[in-house]
Amino acid sequence: MNAPRDPGLQPERTELSWRRTLLSLAVAALVSVRVLPPVLGDWTVLTGLLGVLLAAVLGLLARRRHALVDAVFRGRAPATAMPGGALLLGVALLTTAGAALGLLAAVLPHAR
Repeated sequence: MNAPRDPGLQPERTELSWRRTLLSLAVAALVSVRVLPPVLGDWTVLTGLLGVLLAAVLGLLARRRHALVDAVFRGRAPATAMPGGALLLGVALLTTAGAALGLLAAVLPHAR
């Protein structure tokens, strides 16, 4: 028989960690709206706002992931309902795209 789930604060810490990560991504996207247009052009405003939107979508996915994991741990859902790595992949892609734009902004003025 499986031991009951530890009622500690680990699930709440994990959810707060996801919130902090996604808030950081949203803030970085908003900063890019202010910093990148003079260097790379006005189209970067759209990419920054898209980054904020994607951070919000990933936030919703993080809440859904937390609810699924909680349901599995409490025995209300089968273990096969555990979420995969889509959330982590989304955060990695958003971070990589932001880093690429930042590097482009840093290198482009020196290339002239």
